[in-house]
Amino acid sequence: MKIKVNKEAMIECLQKVQSVINPRNALPVLSNVLMKAQDGKLELTATDMSLTVRATLEAEVLEAGVTTLPAKRIFGVFRELSVEEAELEVSDQNIASIQAGSSYFRIHGISEADYPNLPEMVDPQTYSIDQAAFRNMLKLTSYAASVDANRPLLNGVLLSFKGGKLSVVATDSRRLALVEHEVEFPADAGMDLIVPLKTVEELIRTLGESGPLKILATPKQIAFEFDRILIVSKLVEGTYPNFRQVIPQANGDRVSMERETLLTGVRRTSQLVIDAVSGVKLTFTKNRLEILATAPEIGEARETMDVKYNGPDIGISFNPAFLMDPLKALTTDEVYLDLTDDTSPGVMRSSISFVYVLMPIRVS
Repeated sequence: MKIKVNKEAMIECLQKVQSVINPRNALPVLSNVLMKAQDGKLELTATDMSLTVRATLEAEVLEAGVTTLPAKRIFGVFRELSVEEAELEVSDQNIASIQAGSSYFRIHGISEADYPNLPEMVDPQTYSIDQAAFRNMLKLTSYAASVDANRPLLNGVLLSFKGGKLSVVATDSRRLALVEHEVEFPADAGMDLIVPLKTVEELIRTLGESGPLKILATPKQIAFEFDRILIVSKLVEGTYPNFRQVIPQANGDRVSMERETLLTGVRRTSQLVIDAVSGVKLTFTKNRLEILATAPEIGEARETMDVKYNGPDIGISFNPAFLMDPLKALTTDEVYLDLTDDTSPGVMRSSISFVYVLMPIRVS
C-alpha cells in the first residue's frame, strides 16, 4: 500500500474513529485502525467489537492495499507534522513508512487478516432524518439514561419508530426525557431500538450541523450513515419499559418560567447542596418562585424570580442536577412545569415536542 494524504483530512478522520477504541482491549489489533486504500480514497475503521466507526477521506492512491496501524501513534505522528501532505507506504510485513518534509517515521502494524470483519446487516429497515434534528433529540434525552450496569435495558436510549414519528426516550426510573419528531416511513416499518449510551455519545460528538442522516436497523444492529462516516452498533437486547404510562396527564397547575433565569437560580443555590438527597426546594406563590437550598452546619442559599403562575401555593423539592439537565439541553426561551402536589412527579415541557418527568425528593 502506498498513498499520499492531506495532513488535516487525516487528523480529522482519525479523531472520528479512534474514540471508540478501548485502551484495555485484550486483542492488540483492536488498538489499531484498519486502513484500506483504493479508488482514490482511504477508509479508516476502528472498533471495540460492539461499536464500529468508519470514516473515508480522499487520497492519492499510488498502490492499493490494506493494513492496520496503531491508532494513537498514527494520530500523534500526523498531528505533529509541519507540512500539509504526507506519503505513507506499507510493506508486505505491515511496516509503515511515513515521509513528510524532513520528517520520517517507521511504525510496525498488524496484518488486516487479524482484524474483525465489519458486521453485515441483512434486510435492514431504513429511515431518514436531518442530522442536526437527530443530534438535538439525543442531546435532549441521553442525560436521563441510567448508568447502573445492573439495569442494562435503561443503559441506552430508545428510538421508537411508530405512527409516522420518531420518539427518543431515556430514563433511569427517577426521571424520564422524551422528544418526538415526524419521520416518514411505511406503516409496517415500525421498530423499537435501544441504542447503547456509548453509541449515543459518539453520535452526539460526530453528527454534523446539517445534511441528511440515514438510519439502518435490524433487531440486533443499527447503523448510521452521514458525511462519509458509517457508525455500526449492537443494540441493547430486550423490551423497553412502557414509557407513556409514566407520563402524567396535564391536569395540574402550570408554571411558565424563563429557562435561563431558572437555570441560573438553581445552579447558584445548588452550591450549598451537599448530597443528592438534600435537593433544592421550589416554592411557588402567585407569579413568584423562591428557590431554597439548606445544609446543616453550612448555611442556606435563596433565589427569587418572577414566573407566570396563578395556582395555589405549593412547595416541591428536586435533585438540582436532574432539574438542570433539561434546562441546559433546551434552547427555548420558556419552559413550563406542571405540578400536582409535593409528592407527585413534576412534568417539564417546552414549545417543542419535549416532555421531562422528574420525581420529587421527600425532605423531612
